Amino acid sequence: MSMSGIVSGLSDKTLFVFIFLFAGCMAKQKIKHLPYYNTADFTPHWIDDKEKASKEITHRINEFSFTDQDGSLVDRQTINGKIHVANFFFTTCSSICPRMTLNLQTLQKNFEKNNDVVLLSYSVTPWIDSVPRLKKYANKYSIRSGKWHLLTGNTSSIYSLARQSYFAEEETGYSKDSSEFLHTEHFILVDKQGYIRGIYNGTLPLEAQRLEDDINILLKED
Repeated sequence: MSMSGIVSGLSDKTLFVFIFLFAGCMAKQKIKHLPYYNTADFTPHWIDDKEKASKEITHRINEFSFTDQDGSLVDRQTINGKIHVANFFFTTCSSICPRMTLNLQTLQKNFEKNNDVVLLSYSVTPWIDSVPRLKKYANKYSIRSGKWHLLTGNTSSIYSLARQSYFAEEETGYSKDSSEFLHTEHFILVDKQGYIRGIYNGTLPLEAQRLEDDINILLKED
């Protein structure tokens, strides 16, 4: 039977559901590329050509250098050529951080064997989160060395990177003073070239699933 024949035999209510589901399936099939984000207001730029993107998108994650839970230096070179997900947390947080960590646990598991995907969790209380404290937190949540880095270092450097480079608090962007306490539920997805390609509410499992789907889209870009 033809598509028109199927549609003509449906009730109005069933037809609405059919059209909604069909449109959703078609939309999923069309999503082959993710937008680029060039500014803190997260206006999407839909560019499906990497060469064109390199000319039009000027914002990339800045250089950085911090220490992870194993006492190892982690910088831009460590993640060069890798997709990474960044978030900002602190080990004594009892509100949004545990939920974000559990969602990142799932990502760690699902991309465990893919060396092109790494996770970076920057401490926003680095004066508290020493290397031993981060190591204890890593053991508590079964965080795998090399796959997921818990980072500590200079407070001002972390805050500046968060706000000016990752746009972690996109409603304030560059204008917020770097010394003001940073507390955000956002996960930020960054591609292999250092471009921001997505932002997600890290406390929500559905958003974490959307992030996972988008990572798979980025992996297929290559």
